[in-house]
Amino acid sequence: MFILATEVTEDEAQYLTQKFKHETLKLLKGSLDEASKEDLAQVEALLPFIHTAIGPAEIDAMPQLKIIATRSTGYDHIDLNYATQKGVLVCNVPGYGETAVAEYTFALMLDVTRKVYEAIRRTKAGNYTLEGLQGFDLYGKTLGVVGAGAIGLHVIRIAKGFGMDVIAFDVFQNRLISEILGFRYAEMDELLSRSDIITLHAPALKSTYHTINRESLAKTKRGAVLINTARGSLVDTEALLWALNDGIISAAALDALEGEEFLQNEEELFGDTNVEEKLKTVVRNNILQRHPNVTITPHVAFNSREALRRILDTSIENVQNYAKGQPRNTVKAK
Repeated sequence: MFILATEVTEDEAQYLTQKFKHETLKLLKGSLDEASKEDLAQVEALLPFIHTAIGPAEIDAMPQLKIIATRSTGYDHIDLNYATQKGVLVCNVPGYGETAVAEYTFALMLDVTRKVYEAIRRTKAGNYTLEGLQGFDLYGKTLGVVGAGAIGLHVIRIAKGFGMDVIAFDVFQNRLISEILGFRYAEMDELLSRSDIITLHAPALKSTYHTINRESLAKTKRGAVLINTARGSLVDTEALLWALNDGIISAAALDALEGEEFLQNEEELFGDTNVEEKLKTVVRNNILQRHPNVTITPHVAFNSREALRRILDTSIENVQNYAKGQPRNTVKAK
């Protein structure tokens, strides 16, 4: 089998080479645009990461492609409908980083609420003043969790350890788990109006696109903090800038940005559609990066040693199971 993997680090390359030693394996540090036409023509299994866009043009360039085993839980970077139409199976990694992402969520939360990064930055510059560094306790505060799936539930467990009150919004509710963990479900409007901190853990779907928008932000408790370690498309960047400037959102910590793929790969800006809107997104992100009350990290919440190994193992198993005629972790077009 001819296997191609994109966005591969040195550690990943070593591990994949060891596991696929009996297969033809090509590894790219970047996206598919680094691959030769000759290699693309032979690819049977593709192992992309989240910044590798896979649309009709990419799929058509790989006529032998049989399986896309994305090294991620989310698959919004793949045109699932077109892949299905072309008979290409798509598999994901349904669970790998629940603890990693949940812990990173609290790393961002503590940084924002206690101004850790700013304190470190000042101290390194020889400034030991305390002015402007006052934060607030998590204890006793209300945390609103949007998306109480595997990651969201880990966030809730940690929050209860900090002595926080937790309310959650999810389209699927498990009352037994809510009783065991000590949180309650609420409608979105109540969550927005009551939460001191809002943290996002929903998938990127049509139904979740711009969950945080101008209308929802207008209902948000004034001075709330927003954390996003999920997907950038959950937040309307223009609306967030408005809420920050108006004081509705006092601070935001974002590990995922709307249009972050354009920051990673500027060539994607100049595709055949929506160039003007893409440029506007990049400008808004640049404004966000300069905002004094915004912390941005480069989509690294998943990036722990243990989580990365689980991603690789599951992705490798997805390809091997397909080869055995026993595909697992498949995702279907809706």
